[in-house]
Amino acid sequence: MADPDPNAETGAEDAPPKKSKKGLLIGAVVAALGGGGAFYAVNSGMILGAADVADTHEGEDKPMLEDTKLASFVPIDPLVISLGGQSQHQLRFNAQLEVASEKQADVENLMPRILDVLNGYLRAVDVADLQSPTALVKLRVQMLRRIQLVTGDGHVKDLLITEFVFT
Repeated sequence: MADPDPNAETGAEDAPPKKSKKGLLIGAVVAALGGGGAFYAVNSGMILGAADVADTHEGEDKPMLEDTKLASFVPIDPLVISLGGQSQHQLRFNAQLEVASEKQADVENLMPRILDVLNGYLRAVDVADLQSPTALVKLRVQMLRRIQLVTGDGHVKDLLITEFVFT
């Protein structure tokens, strides 16, 4: 008799069974949880230690105190500015400049120029702009930039507005 064809018998039985994706899904979930846990452990200081994390958070609070020890405040003469051509509105303005201690004399010498820049800018401001709730923030940024242009880079750190009365 003729030998049967060996491929004919194994055709249906040797088909590889379909593999389940359950193992892949479980592996992905475990990897995600492990990654999240590792991130939390490092971020909370469990792995690097609480001292390292405390040092990084303490440094965020100190610079403000250290900067004020090295800073001087130069007062700006009070300004009373008439606004608007036909309206009788006035603006009372008073402020101080935060400067590096070693540059205080330079800024004081430039005070006439600073007052001129502030007068010119505040007279040009529209009355409607002053009535906006965010007016003080916008004006402060504009005035500080103009003062820094007059004094040069690194002389004036901040403009502290102590009086801003619009009548």
